[in-house]
Amino acid sequence: DAGFTPVLALEDLRDMRAVMVGGRRVLLVRVGDGVRAYDNRCPHRAWPLERGTLADGVLTCANHRYTFDAATGHGIDPGDCDLVALPCRVEADGTITVATP
Repeated sequence: DAGFTPVLALEDLRDMRAVMVGGRRVLLVRVGDGVRAYDNRCPHRAWPLERGTLADGVLTCANHRYTFDAATGHGIDPGDCDLVALPCRVEADGTITVATP
C-alpha cells in the first residue's frame, strides 16, 4: 500500500519508540497486542514524548507530567489535551506500517 511506510518489526517494539516517517518523528506505542502511532510531540509545549514514560497504559510527558491514555491518545490530566494520532497497522508479516504524511 503506497500510503503506508514500513517502519519497524512488531517484535522490536517493547513499549514505545520514536521513528521517522516521511520526515516526521512518530512515536510508536505498544498497546496489548497492537500498536498506536502518535506525533512525537506533547500537544502542550511540543516536548518529545519519547523522553517520557509508559506505564500501565499511561504515557507521561517528561516535561510537565501531562498524562495520556496510550490506547486512545486522549488526555487524562489535563483531560482537554489530546495526542495527534496517526493511522498505523501491523501487516501480516509483523511489520508495523504508519500512514505517510
